[in-house]
Amino acid sequence: MPSFDTVLEANLVEVKNAVENTAKEIATRFDFKGTSAAIELKDKEITLFGDAEFQLTQVEDILRNKLTKREVDVRFLDIGKVEKIGGDKVKQVVKVRNGLEGDAAKKIQKAIKESKLKVQAAIQGDAVRVTGAKRDDLQAAMALVRKEVADLPLSFNNFRD
Repeated sequence: MPSFDTVLEANLVEVKNAVENTAKEIATRFDFKGTSAAIELKDKEITLFGDAEFQLTQVEDILRNKLTKREVDVRFLDIGKVEKIGGDKVKQVVKVRNGLEGDAAKKIQKAIKESKLKVQAAIQGDAVRVTGAKRDDLQAAMALVRKEVADLPLSFNNFRD
């Protein structure tokens, strides 16, 4: 039976490259000389450091530009709150989303069930598997999911015919 998986996966290699390019730009920019502006990546968490919130915003803008150049959707970023870390220094943790959370997966499953298409959606871990009898029905389901869940950068893989 034809099927495909709906997933939420960032290209972590490109994210790492974008973070490294951001760090290089921070090191060379004149307005960051002598400040504590920095960026680091651990697993799927990017930590921004700076002297003030304004500086964190600038570092975040540079990161967004680098991610866009590397064709990584910025909707993968889950930006946390600004925290004070002593003195006048601040930090901000930005998580890179990977995998569908329960609410998003249920929203996709519900949208497919309400569409009256002849396909079934099943949540499997951090993906939603959609199966149907015809390839055309699956393509219609893809279009529906793209339209209904526009706030997440979803991709479709594991297409089986």
